[in-house]
Amino acid sequence: MVETLEIDGSMGEGGGQVLRTAVALSALLKKPVRVFNIRAKRSNPGLRPQHLAAVKAVASLTGARVEGLSVGSSQILFYPGEVKASDIELDVGTAGSISLVLQAMMPVLAFSGREVTLVLKGGTDNPRAPPIDYVREVLARNLSRTGYVVDLSVERRGFYPRGGGIVRFRSRPVERLKPFQITDFPGLKSVRVFVYSSKLPRHVAERIAGSASSQIRSRLGVEPTVEYEVLSGEEPNASLDPGCGVLIIGTLGDGTVFASSALGERGKPSEKVGGEAVSEFIRQVEQRAPADRNLADQLVVYAALADGVSALRTHEVTLHTLTTISLVELFLPVRFKVYGEVGSPGGYRVSGAGFKR
Repeated sequence: MVETLEIDGSMGEGGGQVLRTAVALSALLKKPVRVFNIRAKRSNPGLRPQHLAAVKAVASLTGARVEGLSVGSSQILFYPGEVKASDIELDVGTAGSISLVLQAMMPVLAFSGREVTLVLKGGTDNPRAPPIDYVREVLARNLSRTGYVVDLSVERRGFYPRGGGIVRFRSRPVERLKPFQITDFPGLKSVRVFVYSSKLPRHVAERIAGSASSQIRSRLGVEPTVEYEVLSGEEPNASLDPGCGVLIIGTLGDGTVFASSALGERGKPSEKVGGEAVSEFIRQVEQRAPADRNLADQLVVYAALADGVSALRTHEVTLHTLTTISLVELFLPVRFKVYGEVGSPGGYRVSGAGFKR
């Protein structure tokens, strides 16, 4: 019998990411896992509906048996079965983040043995998670370096509080993941400002774009392209609740893509929304770091599984990233070399385990 791996959910950053990553690796490596002290460092500890959705989603891909799966539960036991991915529809619930549910599912789908299509319902734009457009524009494009190809389309946006967004996601599996090198900054090739809004006056999106574009011009000397997705509310694909946001996407000379984002909220001026995204974007450019902090975090699992040496440099090392690294090292025979302090520029390097389907 395979020994059950014990994971303290309060380790490091201590949020839902520990649970999502542990369940994904448990399913992929066929190692039973008990995660306890789930979200112990949060004001409302234990499982929330969006965490249940992520665990159930991974379980559905593997025929896993799960114990302790209820709202408020502080521990679960996950007993994985064989990865037998199939096309599924999943309701994350209200405005629960679709991006975070995909974070748990994607490593498993990478080795599923067949192309899989998912239809996910929930929140596309959540203040506590990367927007769904980040997954499409940044994570997916950088993952293609490993040979793992995913694509997605947003059929309807879902904002807080009701969510109701719809995302169609397709995954094409690999035998092995190729390693990646995201360490050089060969200069900006282009900057794109993507602004979206629903059930709000058009001038809201225009002011966000205007603020972001003018600051990019003045501080970076670059003329960005601007793309709008503005829905009045009458369209069949309009969101249930009003909302808006911006994603600023930078492409480097070697094709590496990074981004920063900001989400609108009641009472926040449009100019501030644009300014928030620009500030983060410019900080990264000034550090000449090719990977944003979200990418550094989300590529840890793939680097550990890849067949070869991967390396990445980011403008900000986060506790999220360090926590994921510590967790991955409990599951796989790998050791990351990490440099840089939390909140400062840094990166990591690792010789991956060469996992094969």
